[in-house]
Amino acid sequence: MNVDLSSVGTVSAVAGAMIFSYGAARFGAVLFGELRNAVFASVSQDAIRRIAYNTFTRLLNMDLLFHLSTQTGGITRAIDRGTKGVSSVLSALVFHLIPVGFEISMVCGILSYKYGVTYAALAFLTMLTYSVFTIRTTSWRTKFRRQANNADNQAASVALDSLINFEAVKYFNNEGYQAAKYDKSLAKYQNASIKVATSLAFLNAGQNFIFSSALTAMMYMGCQGVVDGSLSVGDLVLINQLVFQLSVPLNFLGSVYRDLKQALLDMENLFQIQKVPIEIKDSPTAKPLQLTKGEIKFENVSFAYHPDRPILKNATFTIPAGEKVAIVGPSGSGKSTILRLVFRFYDVNEGRILIDGQDIRDVTLESLRHNIGVVPQETPLFNDTILENIRYGRLSASDDEVNHMAELVKLDKLIQELPNGANTIVGERGMMISGGEKQRLAMARLLLKDAPISFFDEATSALDTHTEQSLLRTIRKTLTLPLPTDYVPLSIPIRLSF
Repeated sequence: MNVDLSSVGTVSAVAGAMIFSYGAARFGAVLFGELRNAVFASVSQDAIRRIAYNTFTRLLNMDLLFHLSTQTGGITRAIDRGTKGVSSVLSALVFHLIPVGFEISMVCGILSYKYGVTYAALAFLTMLTYSVFTIRTTSWRTKFRRQANNADNQAASVALDSLINFEAVKYFNNEGYQAAKYDKSLAKYQNASIKVATSLAFLNAGQNFIFSSALTAMMYMGCQGVVDGSLSVGDLVLINQLVFQLSVPLNFLGSVYRDLKQALLDMENLFQIQKVPIEIKDSPTAKPLQLTKGEIKFENVSFAYHPDRPILKNATFTIPAGEKVAIVGPSGSGKSTILRLVFRFYDVNEGRILIDGQDIRDVTLESLRHNIGVVPQETPLFNDTILENIRYGRLSASDDEVNHMAELVKLDKLIQELPNGANTIVGERGMMISGGEKQRLAMARLLLKDAPISFFDEATSALDTHTEQSLLRTIRKTLTLPLPTDYVPLSIPIRLSF
């Protein structure tokens, strides 16, 4: 038998080329998919970073009342979930919805062109029924997901609150109570999550029933066509494959809409933070504070945290420039409130507060707060070194300046005794050092800031008498104020230095 070797070579070449092309196509599909993911990662992470940054910045600019009335654990959990939801939303919109719409249109078009409008109408009806069922069921499931998110926020808040107040838990032997409180929040999250899972099972089963019914109807129509001779077996196979091809975008559509809805719910708390109005902010005509002498004047100031409980009523007094003034009174009489009003943590309900004749509501917050230094009742410290906590008063300060301030407030002996010296971590909220050491650190931070107006809110309450008198001499020397030798600090000494 004669064999045409040229024909065999041609067939082999064509077959080899086809096999190579198939492999190249498979690799190309994976390669371009990974390239797409790599490019999208840059876009999505940039969006996440911007949203997280904007949210964090807004939280820092929120009013004090907002932070006092919300739980930190819940806020941080909401930010974590919300930023992750951003990536899911972008992925769903870019990679799924547009390609799915194109694929469904192609399948319906082929069915209509090859086999008539009946097949295309059935395919369209299936898609419509599938979409309506998915949207309605997902909307019904939304409340379960929202309950799960709220329970998750609550559990995170309880956990963070318990850990921050670890000492209080131990002092009163309430580990069991805190654990039970946390478990109660977890139980709410568990119940809500079970509802989310069971409703998801119902959604998936319903989606599968709709698609299976459509597939059965189309295959029956195709078999009828084969029997009457209008369709071939090949047509039946093609219809089957097209319907199965339709299942892929429909499944994507269902899962994408579900994930999109869930991501939007996870982002809900994040958007709520953005919607909370900021009451304490610069007025459109605000100008920098111009300090000349530093006189502080209250004119008929009335203020209340709650309308039913007024704190100040028509308060009128003047703090002369260059003077040291002590404000005394029983607890809850409004001593700390005066500090918060001058610092503009709150705005007065009536009257006005003037510094050198300038209403503090008419000057920029940055310039106002830059010129005021505060040692609060409770010293806020970062979980960082002693050195960096002092440097927080003026971030540009050198190590020598920071160490000098530590010497002035008598922290140098403590630093020398510590194994890591000034690089010792003070712990969460400064729990690794004593109350008196916290107050001295806060004073060092204030002295480093070198603000013209200084507020001391029970700044020496945790110090022994000897250390207190030594610090008062240091403050008198540093701030160049004429302290009387028999001065005993009461409540809030408000010290002004120029």
